[in-house]
Amino acid sequence: MIQSKNNSEHYIWGDNCDSWILKNDAQLSVKQEVMPSGTSEKLHFHHLAEQFFYILKGKAVFFIDGERLSVKNGESIIIPPKSKHYIANESDEDLEFLVISSPSTDNDRTEV
Repeated sequence: MIQSKNNSEHYIWGDNCDSWILKNDAQLSVKQEVMPSGTSEKLHFHHLAEQFFYILKGKAVFFIDGERLSVKNGESIIIPPKSKHYIANESDEDLEFLVISSPSTDNDRTEV
């Protein structure tokens, strides 16, 4: 089946951030997300899941194990399991990205 934001389950997280679930089963999660300017998520880690973020639009700031990294559209970053991390949008524009997790992050998120 063809998936897009138009036909996928949607939910709001954090401070009015959007997520569309393109695929989610025990082995793989694929989500397309939009973070408005000035938003961020909370510091956390995943015991099992490795995450791959691909930036579609804008510039993301990742904080991973105390290191600050900027990732712009067309770039990606991998976050290994057990790495304490969060993503932030410090720009004046919306940030849009794909987050691919293997296995799924369902029941595998611990806030710090």
